Amino acid sequence: MKIAGVFLIALLALLLPGCGGTGGPSAQTAAQDGKLKITCTVGMIGDLVQRIGGSHVAVNTLLGPGTDPHLYKPSEADARALNNADVVFYNGLHLEGKMTDVLKSAAQTKKHVYPVAEKIPHNLIRRIDEAEDPHVWFDVSLWQKVAEAIRDGLVAADEKNAAAYKTNAAAVDKELSELHQWCKSELAGIPKERRVLVTAHDAFNYFGRAYDLEVEAIQGISTDDQASLQAINKLIDIITVRKIKAVFVESSVPEKSMRALVEGCKKRGHDVVIGGQLFSDAMDEPGKPGGSYVGMVRENVNTIVKALK
Repeated sequence: MKIAGVFLIALLALLLPGCGGTGGPSAQTAAQDGKLKITCTVGMIGDLVQRIGGSHVAVNTLLGPGTDPHLYKPSEADARALNNADVVFYNGLHLEGKMTDVLKSAAQTKKHVYPVAEKIPHNLIRRIDEAEDPHVWFDVSLWQKVAEAIRDGLVAADEKNAAAYKTNAAAVDKELSELHQWCKSELAGIPKERRVLVTAHDAFNYFGRAYDLEVEAIQGISTDDQASLQAINKLIDIITVRKIKAVFVESSVPEKSMRALVEGCKKRGHDVVIGGQLFSDAMDEPGKPGGSYVGMVRENVNTIVKALK
């Protein structure tokens, strides 16, 4: 079943100004015979879909490593991938920025289109100035609920393989439960006064809430928010007064503002280091330790513990 032709025409018209998108993998639409063709927006979702779908799905992820979903402009190839998919999974909560209206329009049709983070109970969603924080994957217990939504979406689209999807989802749920507990244990080893996580944009507050860290950032929940001089100076005050050892850059966000933060602290007489690179809105390259959801979380936790402990 295809997205309605009128939707595709509207989508292509919408995309014409930016049809040279940077998604890379989006140009490859899965076409394996007999497999459910899935299009996902971000790698964290694509990884879960592949794990739960197993051999019954062919997964195409639009936004590759290092791509910022907040600023990403969809390409003509993305339009084709969405149109050719049997099922579309996206995060929702406005993570996909400029793609949001297109994805919501698709969801209004009879197509299997699922904003998986929006399946999380509303009382668990963080809000800042009425804006919903989309970075739910940083609380592994919330990502378990997303895995359930993916399982249900696959079952609805492909009932004949429902048993396999449910079996795979149960295995994923067990692994994520273990990962959630591991995160708690590892991060608890950081002395309480040092559990301050300073990053480029406000992506880690679910992480802080789940694993007992204070989180500070220069930009808001979207990288579309400007890094203001006032925000940088406020963080310089916090870092120097509290003698914070390290701050962190992000793989999908330019390092310029964080470098300015480090230099500002140095001028105030406090040397703070870049503690490492965290994966925030995108995973690492496939095959690397951070190239899966579980691997990404582990890489982040190990980087944070090493720098702050």
